[in-house]
Amino acid sequence: MSSHFTLVAIANNPIPNELSTALMERAKVLGIEITGDVEESKPSKYFTARWTCVKALASEARMTMRDIAGKYDADLAFLSAGYKPDEVKVLAMDMDSTLINIECIDEIADFTGKKAAVSEITEATMRGEIRDFKESLRRRVALLSGVSADVLASVYKERLRPNPGAAELLTGANISGLYTLLVSGGFTFFTEKLQKELGFKQTQANTLEIIDGKLTGKVIGDIVDGAAKNSYLEQACVLMNCHKKNSITIGDGSNDLLMMHGSGISIAYKAKPIVKEKADAAFDRVGLDAALLLIA
Repeated sequence: MSSHFTLVAIANNPIPNELSTALMERAKVLGIEITGDVEESKPSKYFTARWTCVKALASEARMTMRDIAGKYDADLAFLSAGYKPDEVKVLAMDMDSTLINIECIDEIADFTGKKAAVSEITEATMRGEIRDFKESLRRRVALLSGVSADVLASVYKERLRPNPGAAELLTGANISGLYTLLVSGGFTFFTEKLQKELGFKQTQANTLEIIDGKLTGKVIGDIVDGAAKNSYLEQACVLMNCHKKNSITIGDGSNDLLMMHGSGISIAYKAKPIVKEKADAAFDRVGLDAALLLIA
């Protein structure tokens, strides 16, 4: 097994040699050496460059490297020495603001004029400032009491869009035989539709209580929080007869950190700082399908 770590830059446009030079110069300051080449990935629509490094970088150093890559419009991933892309068997990802472009609960609230109040709680939770996700969700859902259930269909039809590369990612993952899992702190109304649209093998989310065509402001059953997301991922790995290190995880908020920790490669997609800091890869410029380059 190689003892070297791998740095991977992914971009929408050709990666200049200047990026390689800048990363190598920064590495010298850190007292390490990296070597590599800029190359075009084919048949992918993205461009990549790879470097090898003799040791893992501390969190602060990784963030610095990402800042340098960002100046050249590239995203950066750090692959551990033991990571084996050909042994990845499970893809698990978050829904709101990861797979799709919105926070569904915020958009439901917008139809009732309560978006500001709900969004404030959502943002604080995503940043990790509100640590009890279950309590956070209950507080937000309570604000939806009395809303017509028809609003859910309106949000799906009028506002919800898969993020760039979502369909391509699921197609590629399913073709490769990965077990695709959508785990969300959002709602089953949306995850079930996305499962049919994109082809997830399994989805898990929260169920809104509806009586007489209106939301009651309550959630039915156990709430899917960060611990539950991680549990569903581990169950999927058991089903696929593999370890968590044989999974790829994608998320954007603090509620995804337990699921992402210990996976073969974790990707922060346009994520909060706390998630980027801990993730192996941070996608701020490329689409979700760029993840396929890391498991090829």
